[in-house]
Amino acid sequence: MDEAPRYNEKIAAFLRKFSHIDWLMMLSIVPLLGAGLVTMNSFLLENYYFEKQLLSILFSIAVFFILCFVDFRFLRRTIVIVIFYVITCAVLILLLLFAPSVKGAQSWFNFGFFSFQPSDMAKLMLLFLLAKYFTRRHIAIANIRHILVSGTYTLVLFVLVFLQPDFGSAIIIFLIWLGVVLLAGISFRHLALVFLLAALTFGFFWYFVFQDYQKDRIISFIYPRTDISGSGYNAFQSTIAIGSGQIMGKGVGFGTQSRLKFLPEYQTDFVFSAFAEEWGFVGATIIFLCYGFFIYRLLVNSVKGETNFEILYALGLAVYFISHFVINVGMSIGYLPITGTPMPFMSYGGTHLLTEFTGLAVLMSMRRYRVRIHKEDMKKEFLGI
Repeated sequence: MDEAPRYNEKIAAFLRKFSHIDWLMMLSIVPLLGAGLVTMNSFLLENYYFEKQLLSILFSIAVFFILCFVDFRFLRRTIVIVIFYVITCAVLILLLLFAPSVKGAQSWFNFGFFSFQPSDMAKLMLLFLLAKYFTRRHIAIANIRHILVSGTYTLVLFVLVFLQPDFGSAIIIFLIWLGVVLLAGISFRHLALVFLLAALTFGFFWYFVFQDYQKDRIISFIYPRTDISGSGYNAFQSTIAIGSGQIMGKGVGFGTQSRLKFLPEYQTDFVFSAFAEEWGFVGATIIFLCYGFFIYRLLVNSVKGETNFEILYALGLAVYFISHFVINVGMSIGYLPITGTPMPFMSYGGTHLLTEFTGLAVLMSMRRYRVRIHKEDMKKEFLGI
């Protein structure tokens, strides 16, 4: 007679261990993971991308559940952030010195059975650093010194990633910094100065740093029809794929642009284009809704952080995902240059998946010691008003 209550208590105790996980947010990721896998599935004897992506998903989810139970409050310590930052910079330097060049870029450490792209983890490291830096300085952000100091930390990572060259990841690093300083309360005058410096920097890079193929990508963005057989080919084929999907799509496995290899890298950079071709406007809308709900849950969790560090980290993580989503969709439909930015949870690749689930695991861990703050109290604490 006593066994049933004890059994129920054990189940309840087990479930309480996972109560800090935002299951609604995690469920919104499932359709995105599934959409990427279905798009990669060739329905033939060999499913290289599908099988490797499935393994990467399972491994990333396992890491996620392990890290969910780690107390990440040690990241509030300055010495820890400094050590992580130095290690990240050192790894990026080693990458430039020793990594083999693949398709003209030194972006990967190849260990035979798996490859690792350090620039993905550098983005996560930057989130920790900026959250720590502005934890006590968001009120004093009117002092431009804090913008310059945080910008210098970011610039080091930006340059090391850009030199690989990985223009897409470098842009994400800049956007993470810009997003966090905006959320921390940068003045409009200083924001104008930031954009002026960015314009001057772009001019410098255009004349002295950019490779010819990078210039071609930007030119093909402005004039996409000028060289559709060359630098504008990928963007042109991507727009054809999305447009040909129409309302309901061509059906799973019947996307001619991707399956017949007219659309290059359909499993990575253009996975959204390949998906939209097969699922049409309806499928693309569902994907957008999933991403929208996912970002909404990120923002909901951000306001419940125990300190400014947790709040800024969660907001920065939202900037990270929004930047990837907007850039990937933008380049897929021909409104942004082709930068090789992956679609979160959908694009093929183990490193970016591991980074995304690691970032979410840190956030879920923070939920274990979250607090419920009244809206007016939060404004006073976070915005200083």
